[in-house]
Amino acid sequence: MLRTVRADRYLQPFKEGGSVPALVEGSDLGLYVVKLRGAAQGERALVAELVAGELARTLGLAVPELVFVDVDRAIADSEPDPEIALPLEKSVGLNVGLDFLPGSITFDPIVGPAPDPGFASLTVLFDAFVVNVDRTPRNPNLLRWHKKPWLIDHGAALYFHHGWSPESLLEGSDDPFTESQSHVLLRSATELDAAAEVLADKLDEAAITRVLALVPEEWLDPRVGFADVAEHRDAYRKWLVARRENLSKLVDEAKRARGGAT
Repeated sequence: MLRTVRADRYLQPFKEGGSVPALVEGSDLGLYVVKLRGAAQGERALVAELVAGELARTLGLAVPELVFVDVDRAIADSEPDPEIALPLEKSVGLNVGLDFLPGSITFDPIVGPAPDPGFASLTVLFDAFVVNVDRTPRNPNLLRWHKKPWLIDHGAALYFHHGWSPESLLEGSDDPFTESQSHVLLRSATELDAAAEVLADKLDEAAITRVLALVPEEWLDPRVGFADVAEHRDAYRKWLVARRENLSKLVDEAKRARGGAT
């Protein structure tokens, strides 16, 4: 289970962009980078953040602790900037926060050090599995903290859910993911077959179901065409299980992309 903390103080917008992540102080005195459900991408970006983040953790990849952050209306009312107050107002209730890693630095493939091949291979394959297009040299979404690489910002993953319906439930689950060619770690991903064994072993249907059970009902919008929250949640399970069955396609595509890497 994820912990729930109350947002006691809004400190600052963390960066510009549609997701308007906010740095907040929680009721446990911790600092969290919070993805707001009232931002442009809405609840689906939060679902992607939680599901991809916890699946990555299940694989043994380092992800900052994810927590639910309860935003009170008083936080929005006290914010003088209307561009920030509006998404805060729309975000009253549960949001998702990542533990802030003080002193961390953004991974730079030019500066190094070079990533471990096992870590690089598992990350490349995992990002293909959750169709995460947002780990490129331009925007690596990797931090180095305490001499260890940490994966952050998975809101762009699971992008199929922005346009799906019960009629197109498994659409894209067999996509080989040509975007692997732009992955920031592709050059170091020399152990893809071993990574596939790890992913197949650890991300079985039980693990997928366990992670999906963490998604709050209020983030599963019934307006997308599913009969109810249970059917909507189960749709994610079916897609991810089908994705796992197509793992060999992801490996072959990443290998093909590596053949062109320089």
